[in-house]
Amino acid sequence: MVTPTSVTGNSIVRRARTLDLMSESRNTPGQKNDTGWDVGVRKTVDTPPQKLWDYLLGEGLPLWLGEIESLPTKKGVRYQTTDGVRGTIRAFTAGKQIRLTWQPQDWPHDTTLQVTVSKSGPGAIVEFHHEDLADRDERRMMLGHWHNVTDSLVDHFA
Repeated sequence: MVTPTSVTGNSIVRRARTLDLMSESRNTPGQKNDTGWDVGVRKTVDTPPQKLWDYLLGEGLPLWLGEIESLPTKKGVRYQTTDGVRGTIRAFTAGKQIRLTWQPQDWPHDTTLQVTVSKSGPGAIVEFHHEDLADRDERRMMLGHWHNVTDSLVDHFA
């Protein structure tokens, strides 16, 4: 069973230890001084880290990225989902982290998405950190999206 966690600085309480990552040094949450907006969502999932990682890059890939046969893991390789999300792999550390550019078909700009999995007691923490969002509205939309994704992960492993 997971318990709510309170986060200081930007007090929020979410089930399954959700953290809306916002820098305390910014005047406006999620706004970066030089490159737009960012958002992060983190949750504890009741499964070992490797099992979560395998799911994220296998059966669960459509949940967070879109329909794609497999995601390349080599830096510099491009990908595209069947629904038009495209990008390039920027970094990959097996079992721990993937960083990629992420651009839906109807967006005029690309963004950077980092997915990280780490150990937390008997379970794992999954974190989605999305950078270079265009504005507050895009940030708000992606915050909702990543909360839905992490909620689905928690439910899948419950």
